[in-house]
This record gives sequence, structure tokens and C-alpha cells, in this order.
Amino acid sequence: MVEPGPETMDHNGFRGVLSRAAAAFDLTVRLPGQVCREGAEGALFCEFDAVLTPEFWPALRAMARWHGDSHVELLVLEPDYESFYLPEYRTYPAVSLSVEAGMDDYWAEIGHEPDGDVMGSIAISANVIAVTGASGRWGCWGERDPEVAVFRGFPTPAARQEWRERYGPFLDVAGALDSYLPLTFAGGTVPEAYAASLTANYGPPER
Repeated sequence: MVEPGPETMDHNGFRGVLSRAAAAFDLTVRLPGQVCREGAEGALFCEFDAVLTPEFWPALRAMARWHGDSHVELLVLEPDYESFYLPEYRTYPAVSLSVEAGMDDYWAEIGHEPDGDVMGSIAISANVIAVTGASGRWGCWGERDPEVAVFRGFPTPAARQEWRERYGPFLDVAGALDSYLPLTFAGGTVPEAYAASLTANYGPPER
């Protein structure tokens, strides 16, 4: 029997979250490749761990509301649910939370410790996450290995700037390559091929 979290995520619910995430992202790709089904020009980046804190909930909720989504959905892609979460904790690593929820509700979901084991919580165990809503018009993709999360789906440049100032710090791709990513590579240098790919996929649109 699968153990329920604060909001029960059963098999059918999990498959629904997985399906909607797959419509917004190519779940087989990893950074610096293009994970988004729709273009991610002008994307913004933050540190991966920031997304998995209660204080980040208002930023995700704001993105969902821009596009008329009633829920924010978070899916853990790594570790794999079949080889890790189900056999170890009898849980499905996904969240579907109403935009009317608060920070404590978000933390109750991602911080839930199955069987009292902190290592089973999404906040601690997740290595690759995909966050979106039913519209699929926005998204957050995060990876623990490069320790960054990338955001797309800003309806206007003004909305992007306002969101950035209100919920930041966030950096554009050039800033992420200068500040976040050098810390994750040997010698503090981002490989040229990695930087070129990330810039091509998430940089400003060509004029």
C-alpha cells in the first residue's frame, strides 16, 4: 500500500501529473539541453535548493495564476519513482497544490517525511524536478547536479521583471554562467560547450 502524504497522491493522480509535465517538458533531456517543449528564450535562473523551500511558494503560485492554472504541480524525475520512492517509502514523488494554498501547505507537501525518514522527503531527496500547471504555458526545471533551476513562461517582459524583483534573486543565462554554475565544475570553469548550449537554449531571443 502506498503511504499518503499530506495531500494523497495516488497512482492515477501521479500519472496525471506525469502526463502534464511531459506535455510541458522533454523529460528525457537534461541541462544544458533544451528541456522545454516551448521556447525558453529569456529564461531566468536561481539556485536549485531555493525552489524546495516554503518561501518560494509565492513565486510558483504567481506563475500559475498568470496562465489561469488552479494548481501548481511538481514532479520528481530523479530519483526514479519505481526504483526509489515506491520500494523505499511507498510514495509517489509528486505534488498537486492549489494556488490558494500557503507556504506552510507547500512545505507540508515537499517536506513530508514518509515513515519519519527525512531522506524520503522531496526537499531532501529530489535531484531533478519539473514544475508546471495544467496549461503547460509556464514551467520550472531544476537539477541538483548543476545546482540551478530555470524558469520560463513570462507573459510579458514587464511581468518577467516584476516577478524577478519581487521574488528574486534571479539571473539571466549570462549571470547564471558567471555566478551559479562555476561553483559546480572542477576548477570553477564552465566548459565552453556547456556554456554555448545553455546560452543557445535559454538566452535572450535573437534580434
